[in-house]
Amino acid sequence: MPAGGRPTVRSRRLGGALRRYREAAKLDQQHAADHIAGSKAKISRIETGQVTARPGDVRLLLELYGVEDREVYRQLEQLARDSNKRGWWVNYPWALDPQYADYITLESDATYIRTWQPLFMPGLLQTDGYIQALLEAGVTAPEAEAIERATTGRRERRKAIEEGGARYAAVVWEPVITAPMPSMEVHRDQLMHLTDVAQRRNVSLQVLPLSEWQAAHRASHFVMFSFGAEPAPEAVAFDSTTSTIFVEELEDMAKHSEIFEELRSAALTPTQTLSFLRDQLAGLPDSEKDAE
Repeated sequence: MPAGGRPTVRSRRLGGALRRYREAAKLDQQHAADHIAGSKAKISRIETGQVTARPGDVRLLLELYGVEDREVYRQLEQLARDSNKRGWWVNYPWALDPQYADYITLESDATYIRTWQPLFMPGLLQTDGYIQALLEAGVTAPEAEAIERATTGRRERRKAIEEGGARYAAVVWEPVITAPMPSMEVHRDQLMHLTDVAQRRNVSLQVLPLSEWQAAHRASHFVMFSFGAEPAPEAVAFDSTTSTIFVEELEDMAKHSEIFEELRSAALTPTQTLSFLRDQLAGLPDSEKDAE
């Protein structure tokens, strides 16, 4: 059973993939159960992520389903082995929230992350000062120690694109960049950081102009995750005030992919965005006093 007695995001991904391959092969759960000398209930639990299939069973099931792509075998067998793998985040208090832990697992495993943010700076692009300002502006401002823990955790998360090599594409609405931030220092540091990150080979950053109102209202914020060589997303996540919602159905994946491409088409190109950031940085007052 997945760690903690609940489906993990990895066990759900594995189960969902196996279910889709079974349905594509037009086989029922009893066929699958017979092939691995198991029960129909076991196949059901595997497909819903309640239990994790063993790598050997994954291989047998893929053979039964007529899957020929060896990369699929490699990825799903590895997913079975890693289902209960503990990440760096288990030592942080906020990892006790299963939804947040699931989100960081997706972020850590992803080979391609795409995000649309019309209100906040994307999480993986936030500076320490920006994160601290957000936390202090919350309904209940946390203590200094909690802010430091959260900031340290975010630094670890940034490694997904800074060291892990995952491809990252972000579209942000112009007010995210241009609206006044809590201090000129926070604003300047954030713009400098964006300018640096936007020049990374694995990063595509685009600003959606304020005038593109219709495109900006196609969807609220979301993050899409892909996990293999192909860019097709396998999960979408978005936050509410109190929880994180995960979407994994194929129709939803296709719709969010369509919206993201529309946003990218309406946005400034990455090269234009870099020039825009530099112009904004140059236009900032040198101090809070100069801004008055």
